[in-house]
Amino acid sequence: MTPETVMTIGRQALEMTMLLSAPMLLAALATGLLVSVFQAATQINEMTLSFIPKLLVMFLALIIAGPWMLTLMVDFMRQIFTSIPGMVG
Repeated sequence: MTPETVMTIGRQALEMTMLLSAPMLLAALATGLLVSVFQAATQINEMTLSFIPKLLVMFLALIIAGPWMLTLMVDFMRQIFTSIPGMVG
């Protein structure tokens, strides 16, 4: 196994991590922004107010994007496992 192969696998793993985390992070970001605008407009300064909407939106994002995320992860792992014999030899 060459250093280039290790770096390529590491880069692919980081890309996969970003792709898998993006839907839930973007959903939490949008929800947090909406809740903070609502809090600023109504002058409600409750820190725990944004927790439940974020939790619900992230759960919804996981339900919607879950099959895509699972397919992406399974395909990546299948690619890694099938390339192991070529890396060792």
